[in-house]
Amino acid sequence: MNAVPGGTGSLTRQTMAFVLAGGRGSRLQELTERRAKPAVFFGGKSRIIDFALSNAVNSGIRRIGVATQYKAHSLIRHLQRGWSFFQAERNEMLDVLPASQRVDERQWYLGTADAVTQNIDIIESYGVRWIVVLAGDHVYKMDYGVMLAQHVDSGADVTVGCIEVPRTDATGFGVMHVDESGRIVRFVEKPADPPGIPGDPDTALASMGIYVFETGFLIDQLRRDAADPESDHDFGRNLIPWLVENGKAVAHRFSDSCVMTGTETRPYWRDVGTVDSFWRANIDLTDFEPELDIYSRDWPIWTYGEVTPPAKFIHDEEDRRGSAVSSMVSGGCIVSGSNVLRSLLFTGVHCRSYSHLEGVVALPHSVIHRNARLTGVVLDRGVNIPEGLVVGEDPEEDAKWFRVTEGGITLITQAMIDALDR
Repeated sequence: MNAVPGGTGSLTRQTMAFVLAGGRGSRLQELTERRAKPAVFFGGKSRIIDFALSNAVNSGIRRIGVATQYKAHSLIRHLQRGWSFFQAERNEMLDVLPASQRVDERQWYLGTADAVTQNIDIIESYGVRWIVVLAGDHVYKMDYGVMLAQHVDSGADVTVGCIEVPRTDATGFGVMHVDESGRIVRFVEKPADPPGIPGDPDTALASMGIYVFETGFLIDQLRRDAADPESDHDFGRNLIPWLVENGKAVAHRFSDSCVMTGTETRPYWRDVGTVDSFWRANIDLTDFEPELDIYSRDWPIWTYGEVTPPAKFIHDEEDRRGSAVSSMVSGGCIVSGSNVLRSLLFTGVHCRSYSHLEGVVALPHSVIHRNARLTGVVLDRGVNIPEGLVVGEDPEEDAKWFRVTEGGITLITQAMIDALDR
């Protein structure tokens, strides 16, 4: 790739990030009963959407629109609290764009492309030259400026961000079939037999849901798609396949623009779209050298900086010692005579005496009372675990009361706890 005069900063200053954050994420089960998937907690204090937004800010993009739809209150409140530092006088802005029937009083956002179409007038008011369309529900660190530079240098109509995955694992993705130059010659949605990469037939290029367009070109394509009654008005199902057939679509490999800091040794991207993958990605952060570095100040993950007292560990008696080993414990937590192993405690979690937690992801303000034993568990926000409850040792019994996944992880909500007494 040839260098762009002025570097990528000159590109990102003329770019808007449009974040698609309206999805429910139904495979996360009860975790998305009250919040959209991008608003789901992650990593001790963040939300999933913070990764896409932080990538944009760290890349130099300071004009951002966030389209919301499904149960958006939690997400909007987070954006208001944690992302209100943009200053309009510096040509910075973050606009929340709820589905508000702006085109038709009967029409919410019909698809990912329609979510952008319904906000064309707002996009035009930004006066930007390029648009990066982002999914707001993935965990990764990426410099969008590198992808922008490739887009401009290649003369593509659209550049599609792609991750390299084993070909046998690509059946659940939109897969790009590319030629030797990286041009996409065919787009296949969830193929039974995914095409390999030239020179590497055992690897496929899967779409990350990240697209770069020149603004005027995108608006023309959105209007063309909006006039098509047969379209689902979706990027992955409609716009991208049409451009593959009728324009120039180019693949951008995530390995070229991923940000690796600290001990990271390979590109990290996670969907966390199921309870199992959500649990695994959070627990992996407790590793001695985790695959995702969230501690680096070189590429910070910005979020709502809630004011909390430090975590506290109390009692030092045999069988009643407040301790946490290979764990992450957030501010406001109190580990009172409790044993915490390889777990991640979000803000304000309280663990009472003689309780034992192993492989637990406890969302904010959960309380685990005395003598409870939890193994391989995800606790929703504010769950109150009663004294003596044992979960994670008898899957058949757990399944009578809680959500037990195929991977053996147990999801517990307060409604499930309340049902125990009925």
